[in-house]
Amino acid sequence: MPPSDWRADRIGAALRGENPTVLRRLDAGFAVIGDVQFLPGYAVLLADEPDVRRLSALPRPRRLAFLSDLDRLAEAVERACRRLDPAFRRVNLEILGNRDPFLHAHVWPRYAWEPAELARRPVWGYPRERWTDERYRLGPRHDRLREEIGRELDRTAGAE
Repeated sequence: MPPSDWRADRIGAALRGENPTVLRRLDAGFAVIGDVQFLPGYAVLLADEPDVRRLSALPRPRRLAFLSDLDRLAEAVERACRRLDPAFRRVNLEILGNRDPFLHAHVWPRYAWEPAELARRPVWGYPRERWTDERYRLGPRHDRLREEIGRELDRTAGAE
């Protein structure tokens, strides 16, 4: 599969080492940085089983491992974002699966600088252009953020 096609099979590309958004391999999935960064630090946990569509489809031990990985990624995002931006407030966690059918969970950092009309709403209320505007697209300017989240994931690796 050419590198430009990794988005068509995010989990398969991660399993093959071809997904450039992967931050770390975790116990039941992959911690990846989001394609868009209008809320810097946005990350996703991808289950490492491409055919699994929902959390309840996993056997209980794998389900608990996935949720543990989500907790670990959320903590890493929180620590990194708090260190990099004093306006950091919290993280929001979501397991949706409405658009992408594979099991994944979103980790959204939230900030005091967000517009008041959006700050108390789910991120899905942000205007469509935030999701498609090139200035919010993941790029080299996010390297430090990637490093910080990765460092935090490494720090918690032995803490379970």
